Amino acid sequence: MNPLTDETATVAGLRARVLAFAREREWEQFHSPKNLSMALAAEAGELMEHFLWTESKASGATLADPKKRVDIEDELADVVIYALEFANIAKIDLAKAIEAKLAKNAAKYPVEKARGRSDKYTEL
Repeated sequence: MNPLTDETATVAGLRARVLAFAREREWEQFHSPKNLSMALAAEAGELMEHFLWTESKASGATLADPKKRVDIEDELADVVIYALEFANIAKIDLAKAIEAKLAKNAAKYPVEKARGRSDKYTEL
């Protein structure tokens, strides 16, 4: 497989690679929506562990440590891989779902009310 970057990859291409990886190992039998959602949450937790007990401002320094950065990249990749496999198994058009969610969020968080604020939409 050719090495990819964000500039050269497509969602469809990434989904195909993830699907091929799982199929080669006959793992689809284990990839129910329940199991994939749980694996996704577990991997997100592993990503969060790298920042546990770190002040928000100091969390950027964690990324500057080369060893920690590699581990963080691995955990983020696991999160995205499970999300892509969930989309494969659930037959969700991920780009379409993201576009729809961004539209919903734009309605909840209009720029003129939300710019520079972290409040929940019900508090704007």
